[in-house]
Amino acid sequence: RKIQRYFKSGAGEYGEGDRFIGVRMGHVFALAKEFVAMPPAEIERLMESDIHEARAGALRLMADQYRLKTTTPERKKELYELYLRRHDRINNWDLVDLAAWWVVGSYLVDKPRDVLHQLAGSENMWERRTAILATFPFIKRKQFADTFAIAEALMAEPEDLIHKACGTMLRSVSDVDLGAFRAFIDRHAATMPRTMLRYAIEKLPADERKRIMEAGK
Repeated sequence: RKIQRYFKSGAGEYGEGDRFIGVRMGHVFALAKEFVAMPPAEIERLMESDIHEARAGALRLMADQYRLKTTTPERKKELYELYLRRHDRINNWDLVDLAAWWVVGSYLVDKPRDVLHQLAGSENMWERRTAILATFPFIKRKQFADTFAIAEALMAEPEDLIHKACGTMLRSVSDVDLGAFRAFIDRHAATMPRTMLRYAIEKLPADERKRIMEAGK
């Protein structure tokens, strides 16, 4: 019951109907590492499970497999396409977080990123979360345009979990280019959801955080 409350799987909640069997994630991730060479077709079978931990294992496996030095470009494409094709099975925040950076973001580093902007406009909140979190590899390469554009598009977002994801990615920008980050925050502080703003400015000095939060009221 505690797990179900944490992942909001009760009636009317965002994770409604998700089944948990209580396996510790450390054990799930160890199994994923053991079976890291699993073919995409078998991974998809895991994703079809109604058990949350099985899907978590599938997504961790995808991320682990993607970042192996021996994984071919063809296999990386298969993993990327599997993630997007079966996004209906990626239906909670932890599942998105396990693979969005690696399987989607890393794949798109040297490719057009239109798909992320399409996901940002999806009616599915988990696809919207994927859209913003997948920009993390771009941030590490000092490419902020997609992060800024998607965060701006999601400012009218009703879901707190998406605000937190956007704030987290914006905070990651501050780790790489404080000037670009401050310019974006100064431009949008007045209209940015409070949770998004609070997460974004977390690493700034206390007096600056206070000034920004008050200016944004």
